[in-house]
Amino acid sequence: MARTSPDTVPYRPKAGEIPTQPGVYRFRDATGRVLYVGKAQNLRARLSNYFAPLRSLHERTRRMVTTAASVEWTVVGSDVEALQLEYTWIKEFDPPFNVKFRDDKTYPFMAITLADEAPRVIVTRNTRIPGARYFGPYPKIWAVRETIELMVKAFPIRTCSDSSYKKAMQSGRPCFPGQIGRCGGPCSHKVTVEEHRAIVDDFVAFMAGGDNRFVTEVTRKMKEAAAEQRYEAAATYRDQLQALEAVLEKSAVVLSDNLDTDLFGVEHDELAAAVQQFIVRGGRIRGVRAWVVDKELDLTTAELVDSILQAAYDGTTVPPREIIVPELPEDKAELETWLGTRRDKGKVSLRTAQRGEKAALMQTARVNAMNALQLYKTRRSADFVARSQAMTDIQDALGMPDAPLRMECFDVSHLGGTNIVASMVVFEDGLPRKDQYRRFTIAESTDDTDSIHQVVTRRLAYLREGTERSESDSASKKFSYPPNLLVVDGGQPQVQAAARALRESGVEGIFLCGLAKRLEEIWLPDSDFPVILPRGSEALFMLQRLRDEAHRFAIIHQRTRRKRDIASVLGEIPGLGPSRVKRLLTHFGSVSQLRQAKPDAIAAVRGVGPGLAQTVFAHLHPDSAAPVAEPRR
Repeated sequence: MARTSPDTVPYRPKAGEIPTQPGVYRFRDATGRVLYVGKAQNLRARLSNYFAPLRSLHERTRRMVTTAASVEWTVVGSDVEALQLEYTWIKEFDPPFNVKFRDDKTYPFMAITLADEAPRVIVTRNTRIPGARYFGPYPKIWAVRETIELMVKAFPIRTCSDSSYKKAMQSGRPCFPGQIGRCGGPCSHKVTVEEHRAIVDDFVAFMAGGDNRFVTEVTRKMKEAAAEQRYEAAATYRDQLQALEAVLEKSAVVLSDNLDTDLFGVEHDELAAAVQQFIVRGGRIRGVRAWVVDKELDLTTAELVDSILQAAYDGTTVPPREIIVPELPEDKAELETWLGTRRDKGKVSLRTAQRGEKAALMQTARVNAMNALQLYKTRRSADFVARSQAMTDIQDALGMPDAPLRMECFDVSHLGGTNIVASMVVFEDGLPRKDQYRRFTIAESTDDTDSIHQVVTRRLAYLREGTERSESDSASKKFSYPPNLLVVDGGQPQVQAAARALRESGVEGIFLCGLAKRLEEIWLPDSDFPVILPRGSEALFMLQRLRDEAHRFAIIHQRTRRKRDIASVLGEIPGLGPSRVKRLLTHFGSVSQLRQAKPDAIAAVRGVGPGLAQTVFAHLHPDSAAPVAEPRR
């Protein structure tokens, strides 16, 4: 077994055991269940990221790594093979830590059954009809029916059922839809099978690209018939022309160069992401699709794009030649090759939009995704029944006598032990009360548990009897309302620190718990085992949202203080203007990192020469003699 430090996991393989070839890896738990599937161009380089010190990992990555009991890998011949194997295993094992796609609805499609002797057009939600060509998805089923009604006027193809078609062909009598002019298939006995197939091909060609050549051709035929005084034929062509123009009018032109492209707008936070797909054919939006994505691991936008495209083109949908995404994934070339295998001919190109019509359309998709994400969270939080159930479940799980109508959550944030701040957020009736959020600045602290103890003590001071308060002290009035439940971000050590502050305060009647990030466990004071709420439950969602809101609020306060701190410290140095302060901040990240830098490292920053570097070093180290910076060559 590989030798491991206390700050890593016991199943960590030796670096030399992991190959450097491309491949796919799987993390499993103690029962053998696959928790996560990933691919890598270099397995050793990628897996080493998971076995970094646990404290340096993102909280969700850390939870996955610590939940797992083993890791295994499979070497493949190329990056494209790795992509294909990853896709196959995700479908097979449904790993809980991979991205979860939840389509917010089942969309209706227009389908043409090309595998039939006489293809027909139907409305369907089944995307697995053999040999069918799909168009859409459409937002509403009436939109599909309306489009089909117009299209059949221009391209009269079969609409009757298979049983009606079979009966009509055997009996020699037209099917009923054919008798009333609503079916143009061979079963209407107006066209042959071959002639009908040609009309179907035109139907598909028009829907695939909105081809204006059909409009031009029908217009020409209408004028010729009118000139030859074939008025009935001219009227028929006129009706076809009106139908074609009506279909085109229903989809606005968004790209003037008549391109076929799919465009994906993505908006995400730590917990979830929303995806908006615009399906553009012939420069017009022909379909819109939206997903809500659960994020179990901390993924970048580029990593999300990789998973989104694999789900969007899972074998039932043919990708266009061009796909526009917000960010290009690392395996762009391999993904293009993989997507190309899902087309009959032609390559697939992944691109980003920097300017012009495509960039404007991407911004529209992103705004739609942003609104969808906000709506998803708002609906789940604003659902009175769900909130009531969540508070009831929390009450039962923690053994509280009453439902937690007022919950306060505390989180601590710092940067390497400096700029320590804390936040308090308030939920009443399951909804945030942002007017009662509070920020705390902690001057000195030994660790997070000490910080939690200080902050909870300061908050509870407003609840002690006999505390004098000014009548005009609005903060005191808001603080004086006692919570039913105090939640701290952390596990048993943080809960113990908060419990000690609660005992010392003498305040009674307040329940306390901690929500640990590692496994989303709920810890109670003096409890040897955590309370585990079902994943996906409304109670856990509410506690997660409360904890994440406290984390977000603390981070904002910490960043604000850090920027102010950096600006105040560096702004006092002669010769260091705002632009140079910004460059130093970008290069070193913080004043604490800058204090550790030598003058020659400071001088290496653009616009900061050896002389100014000596000044900066001397200002940050007033009690020590500055070493002489070596001149740059």
